[in-house]
Parts: sequence; C-alpha cells; structure tokens
Amino acid sequence: MAEDPTHEVFMRRALELARQGWGNTHPNPMVGAVIVEEGRIVAEGAHAQDGGPHAERLALLARGKTPRPGATLYVTLEPCSTHGRTGACTEAIIASGLKRVVIGAADPNPAHAGKGFDVLREAGIEVIAGVLEADCRDLNLIFNQWITQQTPLLAAKAAVTLDGKIASRAGDSRWITNEAARADVHRWRRLFPAIAVGAMTVAKDNPKLTARVDGQEEWCPWRFVFDGLLRTVVDKSLPQVYTDQFRERTIVVTTPHGGMGYVRKLRDLGVKVWLLNSPTQRVTFADFRQKCVEEKIYGVYFEGGAQLISELVRARQLDYLFIYRAPMLLGDEKAKNIFNGLRPERLEQALRLAEVRHEEFGDNDLTRGRMVYPEKMLVNETVFSVR
Repeated sequence: MAEDPTHEVFMRRALELARQGWGNTHPNPMVGAVIVEEGRIVAEGAHAQDGGPHAERLALLARGKTPRPGATLYVTLEPCSTHGRTGACTEAIIASGLKRVVIGAADPNPAHAGKGFDVLREAGIEVIAGVLEADCRDLNLIFNQWITQQTPLLAAKAAVTLDGKIASRAGDSRWITNEAARADVHRWRRLFPAIAVGAMTVAKDNPKLTARVDGQEEWCPWRFVFDGLLRTVVDKSLPQVYTDQFRERTIVVTTPHGGMGYVRKLRDLGVKVWLLNSPTQRVTFADFRQKCVEEKIYGVYFEGGAQLISELVRARQLDYLFIYRAPMLLGDEKAKNIFNGLRPERLEQALRLAEVRHEEFGDNDLTRGRMVYPEKMLVNETVFSVR
C-alpha cells in the first residue's frame, strides 16, 4: 500500500464522488474516479446507476482531450478488465495514454480480482494499489457480499443504551438515540434495497419504513413484514405499510399457518405476499434468503424487533450489524434487550464483529461490522456446531 498523503487526498475526493450513487447502483458497485494533472483535479466521474457508464470512462470523457503527460487517474475500485454492457475500462485507460493509475480496492470478484492490475501493468502503466483500501472496500458492503457469495447482505440495526437496552420494561423506546443518529439510519435505509421488521414492530409502532433524507425526495425501498400468522391483517384498522401510496412496495413474508383468506386480503390491497413453507409459524431465514436471490434483492436492513433479530442471529443468518449507542443507562434487568436466546458459557462462544467501523453523532456513536459466529454456539441449551 502506498503511504503518499497526496494520494489519499485525491482518493478521498474519488470516494465522495462514488457516494453520489448511494443506493442507485445495485447490483453494481459505487465507484468514483478523478484525473489529476500537475497536482490539480481536471476531470471527475462517478458510476450513477446499473447499466450506465463506469466512473473511469466518465472521467476520461469529462477531460475532453488526451490527458497531459504525467497525468494520474485515481479510482476507488480496480478497473474492470472484461467486456460487459459498457466495455472494459482497462481498454479505455490504455487508449487514453495515461501512464499511472492509483486504485483503492481490488475487485472482490475472485474471477476478476487482480486482472485489471495485470492488464494495465502489461500495457506499461504504473499501478499503485491499496490507497484508502479499507474505506474503498467498506463503500460497497452490499456489492461485495453479492459478488463473492451470490447472496444478499442481511444486516440489522439497533439503538441501545450503554447497558444494551432497546426499551424500558414498559416498552418506552422513543427516543434512545439523538436526531443525528436517527438521520444516519435514514441514510442507510436509502442504501439498502429493502427494510424488514417483524409483526410486533408493525403493530406497536406502525412505521412508514421509508428513507427520509434532508434535501431528497422520500424514497421507499422494498418493505418486508415478517408475520408468520398474519396477525397484522386481523384488525380492520390496517398498518400504513398496507394502505399508503407505497403499499405495492410492501412484501409480507409468511407461512401457510396464517390463512389464505388473509393472503387474498393483502393481495387485493396491492400488497405482495411471500408464502414460504415452514413446519412452524416462523419463517425459515435460509428460505427467505434464497427467495431474495431469486427476486434479485441484494440487501435487507432489519430494523426490529428484538425477537426477529434474535432469531436471525440464532439461525446464523445475520451478516452485518449496526449498533447505535446513547449515553444513558436503565440499570433494569427487566428492560428489553436487543438479543436473547443465546447462552455462551465462555468468551470464545461470544459473537464478534470484524471489519469494525466507528462513527460519532454528537454524544451518540455507531459501531458496525461483519458478524463472526463462534464454532460452537449455545442456543436454548442446545449446542449447534458449524458444519
């Protein structure tokens, strides 16, 4: 990895450009690129949406002419070396006459990783890789999971007190975190193609489950409601996710135990229903994940409740975790925890986070990272081992 601080300055600008595609590029990654001549940015580009021109090509187009001798291209992700809908970016770079390319992260696709570097170097271009690599890799959490595992990123979010509580014993939870932290939640909602909650959260909070970011139009992802018995459809007064202007973006995930009459009622309202076979009233998360693959839903952001997220963890199906924490203490053993049902006897049986990132929002903070499950995990007094 290069240590030149100048490289980091220009790569940070490329990252800013890449984020302009936040939530719009699935299943492609967000990528930003800048061309620098004599220490000055002369052209920029960012991948805006799936099927559109890649960042490198847009930067070269914005330059409008052959880059000057000594010019450098900075790009957040290894340039593609295969022909897709837009052609190989390595070919465009070689044709431009550029002699130096600085790259953030390698392509996570095992079939392509490093090939772009090789193609450029074989053409006589100097390649400097690994500049702000962790930041560039972190930018594309959803893409990285999809391209390497062909499965959606299942992530969960929770807002907790310092002692890990999500609500008082009476269920009071508004608001644990401050306004800035809650605004960040909406930013992540805008990234993920889908948001998911359980039936109890819908019944208690009647949430909108839309992304409301300052300066942007309200945006509705796919909205999953996990309701194995279709309890949210029983009352005449239905939750707003079944009746609002975005109801066709709502998907109820249920089992045959809920009753076909309620399924027809939802579909008549314009709400979609995923009826997944299960021997119990609980949806099998592995089946849900596979259905997301079939429907090309690349990431799901679970926002509660505690029972739904705990079930995800116990099933080892949660990939990523966001924990927002506020400086308050409840000190009550009967206050509500975000996780339950695990019984680790030793610290080696604890769940951990990898690739951890920290952010501050005034006196609140966010810790997020990839879930790492222990080899053996005690769940309700039964030991489940990795196979």
